[in-house]
Amino acid sequence: REPGRAFSRLELVERAFGYDYEGLERTVDAHVMNLRKKIEHDHTKPNYVETVYGVGYRFTERRI
Repeated sequence: REPGRAFSRLELVERAFGYDYEGLERTVDAHVMNLRKKIEHDHTKPNYVETVYGVGYRFTERRI
């Protein structure tokens, strides 16, 4: 629905676990790393899930 939009860790936590989640926002980093390992050819050089410094994460719009 929002191509190219970056989502903060807090937004991702709220959407995935709900507003009353009491864990750490850094949990998102672990899940993103696991996702990258599953979908990227080389998870150390991601093409599909980008880190947006100071914001969070976004799916890329480019076709590979």
